[in-house]
Amino acid sequence: MKTHIRWKTYWEHELVPGDQAELAEFFRNTYGAVGAWNTKHFEGSRSWAGARPELRIVGYDECGVVAHFGVLRHFIRFGTVDQLVAEVGLYAVRPDLQQSGVGYHVGLNVLYLTLLDLKVPFGFGTVRDELREHVERTGRATIVSGVQVRSTDL
Repeated sequence: MKTHIRWKTYWEHELVPGDQAELAEFFRNTYGAVGAWNTKHFEGSRSWAGARPELRIVGYDECGVVAHFGVLRHFIRFGTVDQLVAEVGLYAVRPDLQQSGVGYHVGLNVLYLTLLDLKVPFGFGTVRDELREHVERTGRATIVSGVQVRSTDL
């Protein structure tokens, strides 16, 4: 049975407390399946880890949240050049729909069109090694190995 998914793009300030709580529960359930330590950021109704996204792309079906992408525009430095990018994170697909193509065959197209609308020349994200093939399979992403990422999250 194929589920009908509707996609909605939210600016962060448009989310009401109930939306935040629903997303926090979604992340606890989705990320918790990988390991309980992944849920520590999503206590209560907190629906972000690290930097809070400015824009969210959320897929819904009749059961609730199906998939999520968070987007935050900022500059990153390559050598001596500062480059505007859209950092893409908080990527998740509900466990019962993983491997269905919802995230990277449907959701990635919505994300791609959103980044074009934002006029951001590059999207940037990090992925676990286990997801490398999954991301590369779409043809819309290039994985660069050996990149050093520094975070202020202690």
